Amino acid sequence: MKMTKIAMLILTIAVALFILIPNLSWAAEDGAALYKAKCAVCHGPDGAGKGAAKSLVSDEVKKMSDEDITKFLASNPKHASANKALTPEQVTAVISHIRGLEKK
Repeated sequence: MKMTKIAMLILTIAVALFILIPNLSWAAEDGAALYKAKCAVCHGPDGAGKGAAKSLVSDEVKKMSDEDITKFLASNPKHASANKALTPEQVTAVISHIRGLEKK
């Protein structure tokens, strides 16, 4: 009887953790890693831009709000495939990383 209660308690905790862990902030994707994988190919590791790719550390981008950048990414055909592959939380993490590049 006691063993059944302990097993049920462990099972309940395991299920709760399985549901909660993906939603915890520390479990979110790292913006720097996402930037490196999805953005750095065109925009460069420092965000300065390469060829026709826009600089992400320009005054123009610095003046944009995070919401403006999100809307731009969603509406720009060049970013359609990368944008579809990212969740809203991941887009926010990448934008946060870009903001960090602006300060360097």
